[in-house]
Amino acid sequence: MKRNLQSLVLTGTLAVVALSGLSACAPLLVGGAVMTGVVATDRRTTGSQVEDEGIELKVASAIRQELGDNVHLNVTSFNKRVLMTGEVRTQALKERAEKLAQSQENVGDVINDLALTLPSSLTQRSKDMIITGQVKAAFLDAKDLQVNTLKVVTERGIVYLMGRVTPREAKRATDVARTISGVTKVVRVFEEISEAELQRLSRPPMSK
Repeated sequence: MKRNLQSLVLTGTLAVVALSGLSACAPLLVGGAVMTGVVATDRRTTGSQVEDEGIELKVASAIRQELGDNVHLNVTSFNKRVLMTGEVRTQALKERAEKLAQSQENVGDVINDLALTLPSSLTQRSKDMIITGQVKAAFLDAKDLQVNTLKVVTERGIVYLMGRVTPREAKRATDVARTISGVTKVVRVFEEISEAELQRLSRPPMSK
């Protein structure tokens, strides 16, 4: 069952890789994914999910307009917390990208993890997308994790995890991600909640 599940996820991931190859020259990705617009069920409100998508688009657009091909950037927002990953050529460009992100409407704090190096190759980006698919498949197999509550972004083998989770879930997700082949490091960018808050969020809405 585990192998079949991972095969399904990998098939979808490889299809996205093939599609992304049509626009391989694009320097920016939004939300660590090629396709957006679907509001998945997670522990944010629907309004927050839509707002985060807007933040990702605004930050990416602002940086693309000013810095262009000088940066390969992925922008992921979760509850107004913006994670910037990718590669940039100089420290000055890295700092400028952060200022541009912070200046956008509704942005809370910014985690700037841009690496000072040349842009990653298309081969590396394809590997990263496969790793992301494998991590998500492993979360599904774990049974004690809710995959829709977790965002996974991979850059050069580094896996970034975002979401509203308890300390227990944060540790479990980190341990699972570390088991995936090709993962060199796991960076947690979680918003931690208590077990009591998790129980409250897990209750079905009361019918009127």
